[in-house]
Amino acid sequence: MTSTTTGLPDRYRPLDQVAPDEETATGVIRSWRARDRVLNRDVALRVHTPGGPAAREWITRALTAGGLATPALAMVYDAAEGTGSAESGGAAYVVNEWIEGVRLSDRLATDGPLPEREARSLVRRLAEGVAEAHRVGLAVGGLTPEHVVLRPGGLVGLLSVPAASGTEKGDIAALGALLELCLTGSRPQDAGRAGIASPELAALVRRARSDDPATGLSSVSTMVAMLAAPPRPGTGPQESVRPDGYTDSGWMRRLRERREDTPDDGPVRLERGALPPVPGATPGRPLPPRPAAPAAEEDELDWGETFDTDDAPADEHRGSNSARRRLAVVGLPLLALALVIAFALWFGNNVLSVAGSVDQAGSTPSASAPAGPTSAPAPSSPAAPVAGAVVPVTGATIYNPFGDGDPENDDDVQRSVDGDPATAWSTVTYRGSAAFGNLKPGVGVRYDLGSAQALAGVRITTTLPGSTVEVRTGDAPDGDLDAFPVAGTAKLTGTDDVAFSAPVTARYVLVWVTGLTGVPDGFQADLAEVAVTAAR
Repeated sequence: MTSTTTGLPDRYRPLDQVAPDEETATGVIRSWRARDRVLNRDVALRVHTPGGPAAREWITRALTAGGLATPALAMVYDAAEGTGSAESGGAAYVVNEWIEGVRLSDRLATDGPLPEREARSLVRRLAEGVAEAHRVGLAVGGLTPEHVVLRPGGLVGLLSVPAASGTEKGDIAALGALLELCLTGSRPQDAGRAGIASPELAALVRRARSDDPATGLSSVSTMVAMLAAPPRPGTGPQESVRPDGYTDSGWMRRLRERREDTPDDGPVRLERGALPPVPGATPGRPLPPRPAAPAAEEDELDWGETFDTDDAPADEHRGSNSARRRLAVVGLPLLALALVIAFALWFGNNVLSVAGSVDQAGSTPSASAPAGPTSAPAPSSPAAPVAGAVVPVTGATIYNPFGDGDPENDDDVQRSVDGDPATAWSTVTYRGSAAFGNLKPGVGVRYDLGSAQALAGVRITTTLPGSTVEVRTGDAPDGDLDAFPVAGTAKLTGTDDVAFSAPVTARYVLVWVTGLTGVPDGFQADLAEVAVTAAR
């Protein structure tokens, strides 16, 4: 039996319409929040009228989306042609996951633009889901702030998957528009709207909208990589911009300000006998006079006269005193140098030659080391890993911030780094869907490298091909998921190398499982071996 109102199976009972009627090239789509009476859960129900050939392309697109498992896109539970009266031309319907949360349009209207970090994270997560759809040849469409829902825990979801029509280039441009809207709080057509503070993100928005193959983005995956990369120094709004167009980093700005605050009164003229000005002293201020030499110094200079008993004239006495002074100034250093050379020769010919003979004979202990048992050499610090070498893992723990507290095979986590591909850590078995049974967005294993290392990528081996992962890095073991930026993504096929787009320096590597693969009694994923490779 079917509903006379919508031409749908009685399993789905519409509760209330959640969006205005959507006019498409093939008909009208109406959206309801509905109740699935069989599974006792709320769903998003969309009905296309008329049905038949006009709706078949939409149904085909929905069936393709049903094979996706990503928290960024609402899951497709059901898609088929319904029934209806002959006058209405029948109907077709798509049943989606119902996503609880705040719509992006409402958030922007209430709180204004998002912080740059939050905007990056939101659009990147959404782009990751769209990239998964593009890999199976599906253009998502419908990427508007009214369809984007902010889930709890910093996640994001897209309603109405898929839209009635769409193109991959249209998805890229729509993601760029969403990024601009998140950063400015206004749309391009709004008058008096603010610009994007970050030049890096402004350039990304321009590339997303560009139709030029030379400058436009070639894929959504490129956008994901650019949003996942940390902001380059000097490109963020925190940098001060000089009137001539250059940007100053913090220490350069402080140095420039210090130089600008220092008065410049031109060159300082020195008087005869004066010392150069002290750095930091006020230019033009006279220095204190140099004190005169004490009288005792003069007496010491004329010490020869005290012992002179000759009756020679005074000028002759002064000449002899000057000669003695020159002899003292020049001769004493030469005498000291000669003594040093003589001592060095004696020491080399006698002491060192004897010590060498003793070392060669081996009859007595070395003079430079105490007698007794030979002490072990001091341990040297470990050498930095060479490029491509495996970085040792000092510890591995389960990272499950969205779990309900139940263990996730925690005792088996060391199997993922034991060097034996035949042993593995696996998730528990989930039922209902590959998205962890719609219970949480993922689970992961956090690897501790002992200290910060320069990393080039991760090699992952699994015995259950088909699961999807994100490789994330961080500097601290705790924190929410956003504290571990994404460095790479992969759909596991057996043994996969996840290379980072640029070297990353971090102590912790998080392999975050985002999608499971089918097993006989449900859905599961495992990590048989995880090897982190060095970048230097």
